[in-house]
Amino acid sequence: MNILVNTRNEQEEKVILAFLDSLAIEYKTEFEEDEQISKNFIHEYNRSLDKADSEIENGNFVHQNDVEAFFDKRRQSI
Repeated sequence: MNILVNTRNEQEEKVILAFLDSLAIEYKTEFEEDEQISKNFIHEYNRSLDKADSEIENGNFVHQNDVEAFFDKRRQSI
């Protein structure tokens, strides 16, 4: 998984980096170029869409009526 984080100031950057270090999470602080980031994002996005399409084609989805019934039942029990 790739995550792009834009901090607002140096303090936020230090906190994020300290957190990642504390969990021994591997990260990069500089990227080669914005074009590569866009290509990676588009690739991952398209991969997610392909996976979702495949799941739908295999019948792995929930009908809207089932979702509405679930939430109606949940509201009634509260």
